[in-house]
Amino acid sequence: MPELRQLKRKAVMSLELYNTTRRDIPRKKLEAIIEGVIEAEGCEVGTVIAVFCGDRLIHRINRQFLGHDYPTDTVTFRYNSGQDIDGEFYISLDVISKNARRFGTSFDDELFRITIHSALHLTGYDDEDAGSRTVMKDKEDSYLSRLSFY
Repeated sequence: MPELRQLKRKAVMSLELYNTTRRDIPRKKLEAIIEGVIEAEGCEVGTVIAVFCGDRLIHRINRQFLGHDYPTDTVTFRYNSGQDIDGEFYISLDVISKNARRFGTSFDDELFRITIHSALHLTGYDDEDAGSRTVMKDKEDSYLSRLSFY
């Protein structure tokens, strides 16, 4: 009977990716990263929506929901508690592109890092202070080093 419960649980899983820009993104790899991070953190995807957008949309979301009047790399919303994750996140591909140049990395590497960062937020991590930022950065580095597994 546990096998049937597992199959039923997996059937209701929903991970949706939306790209509101004209830029191509590696959808399958991003899906694998999101699922992999959530599962590695001891959680499961319930309903997760990932929106890859431009500065205008993320600026509006950041201002409306967080009171910050500027575009940012990601904004994440978790709608429940427990192991099944219900939430959504938005990632600005414009900010990703700017940050990749700023940090001397590739667009994809910066995109993967921020996608991991967003998935970590969904599992309960925050980056409100220096200590929690260090924990998240270490986790991001760890997951990035394992990207070949995703």
